Amino acid sequence: MTPAMTKTGRARYPRIYDLVRQIPAGRVATYGQIAGYVPGTGARQVGYAMAALDAASDVPWQRVINARGEISLRPGGDGHFRQRALLEAEGVVFDGRGRIDLGRFRWPGPPPQWLADNGYALEALFDAMEDS
Repeated sequence: MTPAMTKTGRARYPRIYDLVRQIPAGRVATYGQIAGYVPGTGARQVGYAMAALDAASDVPWQRVINARGEISLRPGGDGHFRQRALLEAEGVVFDGRGRIDLGRFRWPGPPPQWLADNGYALEALFDAMEDS
């Protein structure tokens, strides 16, 4: 069993999902960006959380991509085609290499007040601002 699949790892999933629900249509966030707001969580665990969603979920999983601005391919499926179609329908543009310009489409993160009100790490917001 992977660390993300442990009871402790799964306990973080609702917090990850709450954050991903904040990403507006037409914007994307990276796995690492989301992980930065949830102490003890890594980018891979965010990926596991997205993969654990069922089809009827209201979490906009398609808006979470890798740090290269690419859709992470998952073995045994065609979910990357669906993810790309959903993002394109929201106005996200892919270049010829299948990458999204993070400078243009990256979500800057939730407002500081939302983070504070919901008990998230404010440090990640400041880290994201420094990276911009």
